[in-house]
Amino acid sequence: MQHQTTNDWEPEIIVSDVEVDKLLGIANAALERDPEIAEDLIAEIERASVLADSQLPKTVVRMGSEVEFEADDGRLRRRVTLVFPAEADISRGRISVLTPIGTALIGLSAGRSIKWLTRDGREQVLTVLAVEQTAVPA
Repeated sequence: MQHQTTNDWEPEIIVSDVEVDKLLGIANAALERDPEIAEDLIAEIERASVLADSQLPKTVVRMGSEVEFEADDGRLRRRVTLVFPAEADISRGRISVLTPIGTALIGLSAGRSIKWLTRDGREQVLTVLAVEQTAVPA
């Protein structure tokens, strides 16, 4: 499991009823090629509160959200858009939900933090600073 499992570092996460099945489908499809990150995404979605799409607060990171976050004890500050794997393009700041950062971001609210492990095993704390909703992906 990439993220910590202590209650202090498992903040409440919320996902849209419109996105939950698609996210689980993507994670299940990735189980053979990248089991660790796929299992992490499944675990995050399974522990999430699911709300009707129209009830999802605008401060919650969802697919298509533009997110400003900091990590690495404040040394890394980035603004990215969370996207499905086929739309990922790191050079354009489009981060896949099937990456450690993407999985950590999904469902977090602005001001919340989560502990996670980078692909090279370093423990990080990621804090969402701001969330801007763009067009919601289909």
